[in-house]
Amino acid sequence: MLVLNRKVNQKIIINGEIEITVLAVDSGRGQVKLGISAPQHYSIYREEIWREIEKENKEAVGESIEKINFDM
Repeated sequence: MLVLNRKVNQKIIINGEIEITVLAVDSGRGQVKLGISAPQHYSIYREEIWREIEKENKEAVGESIEKINFDM
């Protein structure tokens, strides 16, 4: 894992396409507000949302496989 220190309004550029800007830091609440600019073909999710999507996809695939009749 690459660890970087940034101040408010400083940016990180990933692969020349994705730009992450530190918008605000609230050390009292332990939060950082980030702005992300990326081409539309990139999907950007918070981790907890991504994990939920993965879980739902795995459940959907499992249900689909159970419905397939392998008797031919």
